[in-house]
Amino acid sequence: KNNPKSRSPGPAKRLGSSGTPKARTHSPATEMAPPPPAPTPAARLLREYGWDLMLGSIAAFYAVMVPYTKVEESFNVQAMHDILYHNHHIEKYDHLEFPGVVPRTFIGALVIAILSSPAVLIIRVFHVPKIYSLLAVRLVLGCVILTTLRLFRVEVKRKFGRHVEAFFVVLTAIQFHVLFYSTRPLPNILALALVNLAYSFWFKGNYLRTLQALIVAAVVFRCDMILLLGTIGAALLLSRSFSLMEAIKCCISTALLCIGFTVLVDSIMWQRILWPEFEVFWFNSVLNRSSEWGTHSIHWYFTSALPRSMLVAYPLCLVGALLDRRIVPYVLPVTLFVVLYSKLPHKELRFIIAAVPMLNVSASLAANRLYNNRKKSGWNFLYVLMLGAFLAR
Repeated sequence: KNNPKSRSPGPAKRLGSSGTPKARTHSPATEMAPPPPAPTPAARLLREYGWDLMLGSIAAFYAVMVPYTKVEESFNVQAMHDILYHNHHIEKYDHLEFPGVVPRTFIGALVIAILSSPAVLIIRVFHVPKIYSLLAVRLVLGCVILTTLRLFRVEVKRKFGRHVEAFFVVLTAIQFHVLFYSTRPLPNILALALVNLAYSFWFKGNYLRTLQALIVAAVVFRCDMILLLGTIGAALLLSRSFSLMEAIKCCISTALLCIGFTVLVDSIMWQRILWPEFEVFWFNSVLNRSSEWGTHSIHWYFTSALPRSMLVAYPLCLVGALLDRRIVPYVLPVTLFVVLYSKLPHKELRFIIAAVPMLNVSASLAANRLYNNRKKSGWNFLYVLMLGAFLAR
């Protein structure tokens, strides 16, 4: 009984009909699937920058098809030309002979001219017509605006998901004005770059940086951005995102730094001591002389400008605020900015174009909700209606 040799050797191996061990068989379910192939560099590039390539291509198409300028762009276009072709010979600059109605800052023109100088240098070396220099600075400006829009879009994706991001891009693409104006050297568009940065900081939860970006936009490029700064700042204070003392310290320090910088640069360029945006503010708001260039009714932005600019996104924006309350704290201050701006008699779409990206986020949330519920009764009709509006663009 205790003899080890008498112990059972255990279960015998299964034998086939020939007496050989029978091979084990595995079901397809138990076999490990091969790993998916690694994405190619081109696929990774499209996944990371595909939306940017699409928006950039549309903006570049607009710039090529409409390369010339309107009178509102004349100062920055001429300033970039003089910086690139006359360099430090300020006495040759056009603005000293034709200063315009109000002075404008050289800071935006200086930045874009520096970024586009390699391309313009090649154009000058090969004696290419100057129109291509104009196209070069337009494309560089478009790259700057779309880069800041990308930063905002990335935060939209992080906060609301990739489907909302996709609808945000599609809505921006089918609209005309944001991408068309992105290559036009207007003070409003230079300010738009900083507003996009402010929106990205806002979504990220970096609230003091949000205020700083808006202050730079208001002090240096467009004094009317102080309205957007006021509405967003008030909303952040009411939500206790920061204390009143923190906001005061941040605003005063940033404003003083920006005022000192713009006074230094522009006093050299204009050859007299001045703060350009203060003179613009005095002319447009205090003296109210901007109305000499035409007026519109108080509701014009809401009944004409925004519907024409946003198209299907305009009604979707309202639906998005009703369906997803997360966007209300962001859309409400931006809408109040447009309401406050409506009190000025002289109105143009470019004055409120900074509101469009945020309103498009609300529209994207509505489009995403309709897409997710497209198979439910009642929602499917609304989804088809939305698709028809997209195609009717």
